[in-house]
Amino acid sequence: MEATQVAAQVSEISYALDTFYFLICGALVMWMAAGFTMLESGLVRAKNTAEILTKNVGLYSIACIMYMLMGYTIMYPGDFEGGIFQSITTIGSGLLGSSDNDVAAVVAGDAYYSGLSDFFFQVVFVATAMSIVSGAVAERMKLWSFFVFAIILTGFIYPVQGFWKWGSGWLNAGGFLDFAGSGVVHMCGAAAALAGVLLLGARKGKYGPGGQVNAIPGANLPLAAIGTLILWLGWFGFNGGSQLQVTGVDNANAVALIFVNTNMAAAGGLVFALLLSRLWFGKADLTMALNGALAGLVAITAEPLTPTPLAATTIGAIGGLLVVASIVTLDKLKIDDPVGAISVHGVVGIWGLIAVCFTNEEASFLWQLYGILAIFAWVFATSFIVWFILKKTIGIRVSEEEEYEGVDIGECGLEAYPEFTSAE
Repeated sequence: MEATQVAAQVSEISYALDTFYFLICGALVMWMAAGFTMLESGLVRAKNTAEILTKNVGLYSIACIMYMLMGYTIMYPGDFEGGIFQSITTIGSGLLGSSDNDVAAVVAGDAYYSGLSDFFFQVVFVATAMSIVSGAVAERMKLWSFFVFAIILTGFIYPVQGFWKWGSGWLNAGGFLDFAGSGVVHMCGAAAALAGVLLLGARKGKYGPGGQVNAIPGANLPLAAIGTLILWLGWFGFNGGSQLQVTGVDNANAVALIFVNTNMAAAGGLVFALLLSRLWFGKADLTMALNGALAGLVAITAEPLTPTPLAATTIGAIGGLLVVASIVTLDKLKIDDPVGAISVHGVVGIWGLIAVCFTNEEASFLWQLYGILAIFAWVFATSFIVWFILKKTIGIRVSEEEEYEGVDIGECGLEAYPEFTSAE
C-alpha cells in the first residue's frame, strides 16, 4: 500500500474518532440538562416543581431550535475575524443542512471532525447557559415570559458574546482566554439571571424586617444531590470536549489531564464549601456542599489544561469558599436566588477567568478583565432591556395568589407530587 493511501486512511480514521468523541462529549453535556432539572426541582418547594421541570425541558428545546435558525451563524460566521458584530446579512444564511465534509477535505487536512458534530456540541452549551437562568428566577416567574426570554438569549444575546471569543471576534484577537466557558457560558447565564431577578423581586416571605433572611427549604434534597452528581459527570464532556480532538498523543494526554483537573476542582470546591459552612453556620450544610462542587467545576472551566491537579484542586477550593460567601452576601442584599445560580456561575465564573493568569503564562490579566467586563455588560444590559419590556407588556411575575398556591397549578395545571389521585 502506498504511503499516500496509508496517510489517507489515517486521516479518515482520525476524523471518525474525533467526530465520535465530539458527539459523545456533546451527549454528556446534554445530560447536564437532566442534572440542572433535578438540582433545581430538588431545591424548590413541592408546589413549584412541575413548572420548573417544564421550564427545563422547554428551554432545552427552544435553545436547539433558535441556535439552528440563527445563533450558530451569528457565533461562527466564518469571517469578520477580530470584529464586534458581523454583517446582519449573514444572520440566518448558515441554516443547517444535511451535507458535511467530504473525503477530499478530510484527506487534505481541511477538516478534523464533522461540522454537524461541532454544531451539536455548541448547541448543548447554549442550553446550559439558559438553564442557569431557570433556577435563579424559580418559584415566581411566569412560564411563557421565561420562554420568550429563552428565545432571545439563545438566538441572539449568547451568540454575539460567544462570537467575541470562540468565533474569533475581538476578545479572542486581543488575548482573552476562556477554554470551555467560565465566562462565555456560565457568567453569561448568571448575568442574564441577575437582570431578571432584580426586576422580578424576591419570593414572598423570603426577607423580613431588619435584614432578616428566612430560609425556604427545597422539597427534595436527594434529587438535588443526584442532580449535582449528574452535572459533575456531564462536565467531563463540557471541558474534555472543548479540546476538540482526542486523536494523537498530545490530544489524548491533554484530554486525560482535563478530566483529572475537572474532577479535582469539583472535589476541592465541595470540601472547602462544606468546611466553611461548618465553621460559619455550625452545621454541615448539604446545599452549600453541592454548590461548592459546582463552583469548583465552574472555576476550572476557564482553564482546565495548564494547571497541575494540585493547582486545579486549589482553584476549585477557592471557588467553594467564594460561593458560600457570595450566597450569604446576596441574601443580605435581598437578591433572591433560590438555587444559588448567580453565585455559582457568576461570581465563581469571574474567579475562574482570573485564575487563568496563575497557571497559563500566555494569559493577560488586563484582557481577562476586559473579557469579564465586556461579557457581563453586554449580557446584563441586553437581558435587562428584554426583561423590562416583558415586564411592561405581558408581565414576568405571577400573581400573589398563584405564588401562594404554587406555580404548578397556575402555570401547568397539575402538581408534581399530588397527595391524592382520583379513581374517577
